Amino acid sequence: MEYQDQIGRVLVLKKTPIRIICLVPSLTELLVDLGLEDCIIGITKFCIHPEHLKQTKTVVGGTKNINIDKIKNLKPDIILCNKEENSKDIVEICEKIAPTHVSDIYTIDDNLDLIKQYGLLFSKENKATEIIEEIHSKLEDFRRFTKTLKVKKVTYFIWKNPWMAVGNNTFINHLLQLNKFENIYQNKERYPEVQLNEIDANRNLDFVFLSSEPYPFKGEHIFEVEKITKKAKVILVDGEMFSWYGSRLKLAFKYFKTLHKNIAE
Repeated sequence: MEYQDQIGRVLVLKKTPIRIICLVPSLTELLVDLGLEDCIIGITKFCIHPEHLKQTKTVVGGTKNINIDKIKNLKPDIILCNKEENSKDIVEICEKIAPTHVSDIYTIDDNLDLIKQYGLLFSKENKATEIIEEIHSKLEDFRRFTKTLKVKKVTYFIWKNPWMAVGNNTFINHLLQLNKFENIYQNKERYPEVQLNEIDANRNLDFVFLSSEPYPFKGEHIFEVEKITKKAKVILVDGEMFSWYGSRLKLAFKYFKTLHKNIAE
């Protein structure tokens, strides 16, 4: 059987894969929600949901650095990567070991397409359809919720030293737009490095979001940024809700509603 991944590569599989290595934390979570936990044999050290997984699966490295020998020894039927999370070099190494599927996600539609692909790839079509329908339902409900919300100007930081914000062509920016948050760096590509004092120049900025990941921003960083901002309120946000695709969207819209209610107070 032939399958095409999200960057156009063709995978040829003789049977449904039952030994899976996943190098993408949010997609490990999706595999579990698809009912494939017993098929997962290898994960990254960042695959933290569900919490017990690292006690029962082999950790083969991080998303940027992998232990090739561990992956070879596990004899996977398939390896799951992501264009943003994993480098081209990692993908090329993996595809010499086993068929390697690469996801590429910028929008919710991309995400739903991937869930459908996994449903077909792993013979879990019914469960995939169930997850897709649940996300669709919660998305439509959230769109009704945001219908009367006013657009707010924001910046969303993912890193410090150097300070890095979210720009265009990212899943996070897509979700910011869905939330009616206008990203002041949406004219820049991907994750631009910025000078923190730049944000003070934007007098109409409403909120500065500090993400819980990949950099673990904490309360102390709020005060650091508040010294720079004049009008904008600085808020810690759950990075997983804004950046984890896969089945995490089943939880994200409830979180976004709570966030809007909190910032409105």
